[in-house]
Amino acid sequence: MKLWARMLWALLSGPGGRRGGIPCLAFSSWQSHPPLAGLLSPIGLVSHWTRVFEKRGIPEARESSEYIVAHVLGAKTFQNLKPVLWTQPLTPQQLQCIQVLCSRRLQRVPVQYILGEWDFRGLSLKMVPPVFIPRPETEALTAWVSLPSWQVGTNSDPGPSASQELVEWVLEEVAQRPNVVEAQGGPLILEVGCGSGAISLSLLSQLPQSQVIAVDKEEAAINLTYENAQRLRLQNRIQIIPFDVTSVGSWTHLLPWSPMDLIVSNPPYVFHHDMEQLAPEIRSYEDPVALDGGEEGMDIITRILTLAPQFLKDSGSIFLEVEPRHPELVSNWLQSHPDLCLNLVAIRRDFCGRCFDRLQTREQTGMPSCITCSTLIVLQTSEPVLQLMCPQILLATMENTESTLGTRVYMGSW
Repeated sequence: MKLWARMLWALLSGPGGRRGGIPCLAFSSWQSHPPLAGLLSPIGLVSHWTRVFEKRGIPEARESSEYIVAHVLGAKTFQNLKPVLWTQPLTPQQLQCIQVLCSRRLQRVPVQYILGEWDFRGLSLKMVPPVFIPRPETEALTAWVSLPSWQVGTNSDPGPSASQELVEWVLEEVAQRPNVVEAQGGPLILEVGCGSGAISLSLLSQLPQSQVIAVDKEEAAINLTYENAQRLRLQNRIQIIPFDVTSVGSWTHLLPWSPMDLIVSNPPYVFHHDMEQLAPEIRSYEDPVALDGGEEGMDIITRILTLAPQFLKDSGSIFLEVEPRHPELVSNWLQSHPDLCLNLVAIRRDFCGRCFDRLQTREQTGMPSCITCSTLIVLQTSEPVLQLMCPQILLATMENTESTLGTRVYMGSW
């Protein structure tokens, strides 16, 4: 046993590394967990690091180790590796790289940041801290905007997680409105808070005739969305614009593209007092601005709802990923703002697997408040929306938009 330990230490301490050399870190985890025969193979390393992660309380221990080992070997997942490779010895460079990456995971760095990329609905997206990491629940919201058909108050069906469902729900909506496609070739969609571009780019890939306006207040998110759009060759159908939804007057920059068919957003919705309860991976590495929704998690949500009627077509839809307590809060807020002419028309179950027709508190559900418990809601305008600017002002705004926003505006060819 001691011989194996000395051999592995020599291999891991060797010079060089992947991608120009990654500096070696402390090997305390190896010393406290003596290696076994077969540890130098992928399957042996996965087993070893799974035990290390479990002992240190790292969530999804096996998944983390499998993703890291597969990544070093050039595969997306461990299952994508040919079985013949599972038991073959790795090179000293590969062993060193796995050690370095797993050491970062022990520091609670999210796997997505460690790997530098992540798949969202089949699209490979670059991931860079501290830009918000798209969750599985968001995939569902994207698909909700295409498969028939969502119904008011129907939350009990099992289905994908909330970010996936967000995408899917949007796709359902578009599929039910063929008049949109026939009239203009595809829907015009606004995403508020684009982050890495996961939602916008997923919708563009699923709706070939669609066009997207993607906005975010953070320059890192703007740049990352554009980089991912280029990677996927979707840059000609997306306009990426710096936009702070809380800034008075900033909305005028979006008027040249209105009216729009849909608004979709995964806004900051964590209750402020719940921020400290988030997992270390989230709390320590992701941008808190993309998470903290204020006292009741409603600060950005209400701002989006206030501005939405100014951009949407008649009967336009708003798709939001929110916290499970928000449907009732949103409904109450809308009752006090009847001038917006918005109706809450649909709710879908939260990612944690429970259904919410009415507000349920943490005490009632036994579920902690965290961004992995989310709910999807849809709102629609209830009557024709009046244009807020005369044609002359609108034309002047269009002429000045690009120069006002500076070089960070990424313009598509349409």
